Amino acid sequence: MNPLLKIITALLALMLAAGIGLSIAAAALYVYYAPSLPEADAVRDVRLQTPLQVRSADGRLMGEFAEERRIPVPIDAIPQQVRDAFIAAEDERFYDHPGVDVMGLARAGLNVISTGGERSQGGSTITMQLARNIFLTRERTYERKLREIFLAIRLEQELEKDEILELYLNKIYLGQRAYGIEAASRVYFGRSLDALELDEIATLAALPKAPSTTNPVSNPQRAEIRRNYVLRRMLETGVIDEDAYASAIERPVLSERHTTATEIDAHWVAEMARQMVVNLWGDDAYRRGLQVHTTIDSRQQEAANQALREGLLEYDERHGFRGPEMRLPDNTLEDAEARERALMAIGVHGRLLFPAVVLGQGEAGVLRVDGGRIGELEVLPEDREWAGSPALERGDVIRIRPYTDGRWRLAQKPEVTGAVIAQAPEDGAILALAGGFDFFENRYDRTTQAQRQPGSAFKPLVYALALREGHRPEGTVIDAPMVFNDPALGAEWRPQNYSRRFHGETTLREALANSRNLASIRLLDRLGTGNVHQELTRFGLDLERQPNNLSMVLGTGSLTPLQLNNAYGVFASGGRLNSPWIIARIETADGETLYEAPTERACPAPCTNPKGQDLPLVASSGPLQYTDPVPVLDPGVAWQTSDMLRSVITSGTGRRAMELGRSDLAGKTGTTNDYRDAWFAGFNAELVATAWIGFDDNRELGRRESGGRAALPIWTRFMGSVLADQPERPVERPNDLVRVAILPNGQRAPSDDAPGARNQWLLPHQVPERGHVIPGNGENGSSGNQQPELVF
Repeated sequence: MNPLLKIITALLALMLAAGIGLSIAAAALYVYYAPSLPEADAVRDVRLQTPLQVRSADGRLMGEFAEERRIPVPIDAIPQQVRDAFIAAEDERFYDHPGVDVMGLARAGLNVISTGGERSQGGSTITMQLARNIFLTRERTYERKLREIFLAIRLEQELEKDEILELYLNKIYLGQRAYGIEAASRVYFGRSLDALELDEIATLAALPKAPSTTNPVSNPQRAEIRRNYVLRRMLETGVIDEDAYASAIERPVLSERHTTATEIDAHWVAEMARQMVVNLWGDDAYRRGLQVHTTIDSRQQEAANQALREGLLEYDERHGFRGPEMRLPDNTLEDAEARERALMAIGVHGRLLFPAVVLGQGEAGVLRVDGGRIGELEVLPEDREWAGSPALERGDVIRIRPYTDGRWRLAQKPEVTGAVIAQAPEDGAILALAGGFDFFENRYDRTTQAQRQPGSAFKPLVYALALREGHRPEGTVIDAPMVFNDPALGAEWRPQNYSRRFHGETTLREALANSRNLASIRLLDRLGTGNVHQELTRFGLDLERQPNNLSMVLGTGSLTPLQLNNAYGVFASGGRLNSPWIIARIETADGETLYEAPTERACPAPCTNPKGQDLPLVASSGPLQYTDPVPVLDPGVAWQTSDMLRSVITSGTGRRAMELGRSDLAGKTGTTNDYRDAWFAGFNAELVATAWIGFDDNRELGRRESGGRAALPIWTRFMGSVLADQPERPVERPNDLVRVAILPNGQRAPSDDAPGARNQWLLPHQVPERGHVIPGNGENGSSGNQQPELVF
């Protein structure tokens, strides 16, 4: 035999033997590792982690929470150019190999040999990367590589190529806590995949190799190098042409970190819902794609945000300009891009107050500023009149806010804060909740956490209990000076009216409408402080936070805006106390309902969830879980109180609300000592809402910053917005009231048309016998000529 032929034959035999040996070794290794690999069903049933989302009642996104940012998209929704970019960069022969690219592994093996054992070049296919990402660790060992190869082969046996690519593109980590291409597109460019340009697609496809070092936010130079490599590979594989390549490669890498774009600003609500759901399911709540549907009305929520922010800014402007927020260094001022970056770092406050740097003074007092992305603009003298004539210099950072006709107004971050809370009286559902000016500046929720003194806004609770005991709205009480030596108060006490004037004999209606402290104290004294104190639980209040003395009626205890608002809901709902609640329904990512509140408000039409259903949230949700209302006042007492509170608006301290032109509104102002808290709580049959304003450190608001001046405008702005074009809904008068003619001396008239008699709607136990008196109503004896006895 020819010697050359012998050599070739020997080499072929050796290669065959080596191939057989390798095949036997590979088979043996597969048999060895197979039991530790995931089962076929597990491979097919890969669950992508999806975030917890909190939505308003009409489905608008209010918050998204996740350990990983991930937005899964089906393969059909992924643009072809995106698929091409990743395949060109990571696995050119993806559609040809069986999960393992032998040529790629050979190249990686030669690289290991040539570098003396250093593994600087990988041979992983897209399928192998997917196997590693789902089931394996990232440790760089030969054993892990073998597992990766075998698992990739199993994936290819169980899944179609497009299924593998879909899982890969949705699973892969791309930096900035973004997993999957849609999430990365939103994080880096603030847009969905289908809105990206070619260069941006290539930037994303450049990330899998090294998400930290090729990150376009943290390292745009390295990102550009890797992006250009991806574009070149796309050109080489023929998925783009020379013109597209040349155009894309000339574009700079421009990216910044974008947060999830919520559709409605309700971050305090979203955080509240998040805590409730995590209490139930732990950290798994962040991964299983739960959809939490709340009771929040998105239109009312936006109105609450706007009303509160405008009210706080109005208060802040009344108290003057505090000067620039900071100064930019001179080297930043000379570069427009540097100014823009500096202003972006400062950030917008409350979605309303934009940072701007002063560039100089123009003609006629015009202030020239640079608003960064807003561009350069002018602030006219009339748009900063409230601030006086502050000495602003070039480089000073101020705040501006949109005004009218495209103009911008000088502003500043308010130090004062506040809250607005609104509920549906019929079931207690929270419809709007604004816990401050800016959630991201301070996450403290004043609606549910701020324990504040309610001042005179507390009085209606005492007056309602007086009506229950037989007093009438038109019964009389003395408004005159008094001195108390109450051991519970610890000293001699000389209470005063807000006006420092006294009005003598006055009706309960007048005393409440005009917030007369002395008359209210006398009324509480007549009822007995201990008796009233123990009855406050009827309104859902914590007795430990309410003083058991005569100062109680002046609101010297403490409560939250939500507690006060829920208490006023008793008057608006016909005497029923509701538990405030906010979660209507919780669903899985697949649409399975895990929880649904047993009320028609929560059920999508048709509502099939029966009352009395066993609720999985009851044990963990606390007061924000729906429960059935509890009757706490006679409907007639609730109506009489609401009718008296209408007088607060028509003729009392809440007269500013008359500007809304409605006759169905009722409410009460509240102001505390030293003007530390200002309140207005009010309602009609459709909506009960409370506005509060104060400082977190409890400092004084300033002289004359009463509830009528500081809080009522916020409430009026909110109610005017949400009730616009809505028919009037006064609290309905119940059937347990009877119409009775009462004489001026408090006695029942012999007939409805008796001279001087006035018709009043009374409960049966409030109706006096002819010639007799009932407590606190000014009657004394049977003679119409006698002077009435007054509560004192």
